[in-house]
Amino acid sequence: MARELLKGNIAIAEAAIRSGLQAYFGYPITPQTELLERMALRMPQLGRIFLQAESELAAINMVYGAACAGVRVMTSSSGPGISLMQEGFSYIACSEVPVVVVDIMRGGPGLGNIQPSQADYNQLTKSAGHGDFRSIVLAPSSVQEAIDYTVLAFDLAEKYRTLVIVAGDGMIGQMMEPAELPPMHQPATARPNWALTGAQGRPKNIITSLFLGAEKLEKVNKRLQAKINRIKSEEVRYENGLTDDAEVLVVAFGSAGRIAKTAIRDARQRSIRAGLLRPITLFPFPSKPLDRLLTDTKNPHGVKAILVVEMSAGQMVEDVIRVVRGRVPIYFYGRSGGAVPLPDEILDQILTLAQHLDDTPRFNINHERELRKAA
Repeated sequence: MARELLKGNIAIAEAAIRSGLQAYFGYPITPQTELLERMALRMPQLGRIFLQAESELAAINMVYGAACAGVRVMTSSSGPGISLMQEGFSYIACSEVPVVVVDIMRGGPGLGNIQPSQADYNQLTKSAGHGDFRSIVLAPSSVQEAIDYTVLAFDLAEKYRTLVIVAGDGMIGQMMEPAELPPMHQPATARPNWALTGAQGRPKNIITSLFLGAEKLEKVNKRLQAKINRIKSEEVRYENGLTDDAEVLVVAFGSAGRIAKTAIRDARQRSIRAGLLRPITLFPFPSKPLDRLLTDTKNPHGVKAILVVEMSAGQMVEDVIRVVRGRVPIYFYGRSGGAVPLPDEILDQILTLAQHLDDTPRFNINHERELRKAA
């Protein structure tokens, strides 16, 4: 199919529809509202279900109900709305039903603003609700990836019967780029054998997240942990760029990772060996790929320092610290509250860092323009 100029929010909606989406429930919140508006137009045209709920809390429970019936279903929101959905996420995870959620992140905390941010990282990757579970989290860096990962999200949700979150940001949702949409797939007519379709000629199915008694709930938790471990083993996704001889490794995801590529290219033109590790799955985090870059004997120089770049005050940096375990210095550059780091700002950090590769501090943190130590 030919590429066409698409806004990110519209592209995600169309990708979901073409993946056989049967029902969408949501509530408007900038900067993802165009996604909901597109669903409001297209889903009724195709004879599918669209409903604007009275709140995000209501929307996620409608999604939960549709998922229990074996319907391919999704919702979308931004930071404050995702916060309201947390309890529903936990019910969905424990009930083991497939659901796709799109989060187009905005500045926070609180009501914040409508500018792009990556500050939802912790609430998406560190459980996204109460209890012992983790959601698969996919982070696109372009409109085309937003399309591709939306399609992938439905496949992964149904493969593992779990919650999958597509974590974009205001830039991804609002930017327009040439992209190619997938072919149209009609919704499935048959329901999965675990779904609540009415017990007609078979034993009844029971879907619940209520398990009274510690032994029963622990058994469920062990099953969930086994699934999570399988996901960690089989579903790690990431991008490596110019890492074969990198001395300065930039770790950044989504829009920040995309912006960092320009800074790395400019650093290379100044003979600085910079490279990029861009996590695509925020969970499972690409821990082993990062570890391999630190121990790669084929790299004639070896990674001597890491620069983590985020559109937040520093959330993913904690996962990087966990993997690196003090083997090389880690630096951080972040813009928060909806501010976006520019390529020149990231380049400044790389240049400053490259001048001090033999320094010994193990973690420096920087929110503005100069590298400085943190306790």
